[in-house]
Amino acid sequence: MNGFLCVLKPPGMTSSDVVVRVRRRLPAREKVGHAGTLDPEAAGVLPLMVGKAARLFDYMVEKEKTYVAQLKPGYRTDTQDSHGKITGGDGRRTDRASLEAVLPRFIGEIEQVPPMFSALKRDGKKLCDLARQGVDVDVKPRPTQVHAIDVLHEEEDGSFLLEIRCGRGTYIRTLCHDIGLALGCTAHMGMLLRTRSGTFTLDDAHTIEEIDSSQDMASLLVPMDRPLEHLPSVHVDPAAERFVRNGNALNRREISGSPAQGEPVRLYLNAQFCGIGRMKGETLRFDAMLLD
Repeated sequence: MNGFLCVLKPPGMTSSDVVVRVRRRLPAREKVGHAGTLDPEAAGVLPLMVGKAARLFDYMVEKEKTYVAQLKPGYRTDTQDSHGKITGGDGRRTDRASLEAVLPRFIGEIEQVPPMFSALKRDGKKLCDLARQGVDVDVKPRPTQVHAIDVLHEEEDGSFLLEIRCGRGTYIRTLCHDIGLALGCTAHMGMLLRTRSGTFTLDDAHTIEEIDSSQDMASLLVPMDRPLEHLPSVHVDPAAERFVRNGNALNRREISGSPAQGEPVRLYLNAQFCGIGRMKGETLRFDAMLLD
């Protein structure tokens, strides 16, 4: 069983919890992994890689993600979200015009200091574990990319719903925290919903209940090549099948088109997706061969 499973992760489950839950529904020893974590209290799109799909992680367009986040001005917390302890702020609110005026500062390539309550590791230990032990760690800023921030709605309690398009590794909690500092009123993140991860959207996502009750897990899987449609496709001459199955290099006469040097391409044999390869000189070599 090979493919991608898009899960609608509920709040209260870790990404690893979801992997374990799904693995129970699959044949014994079937490989499952997630393509990008979500915080336990966040909800939304969580793509899982099943079987040989795990070999394709490096080629997926999963660097861009979209979130709906609740910005709650007034107080900051030690976790930068509503599940932490209040560490500052006087409850002061802001208005939409002021918020929209500071948002351009956070669009483009920005630097973030990852939160202490995160799964990042220092000397083999998670920052969140060190934080709970009261250990103070100097965390260096890291670059990340924010493509757009739009204010969707202002709530009666003074919070705002933001839609954020960003690159891989962006901490939305930290973004809310930093926006609060720019506003001069402090802030933290309330709810968080990931609506898109790469090519996967909420429309593709299956609830845990749907997965638990499914009689045919294979029917829930997305084909392995769908998240890779951004890569050029190359068709292999059927006469070269034995070379493909052995993962041997192919010459130009055995493939269609003229793939760019060194760039990954999708390979098809008899209309079946069979792997990822790239041209090196006059031969095409496999990065990943997916046929049984």
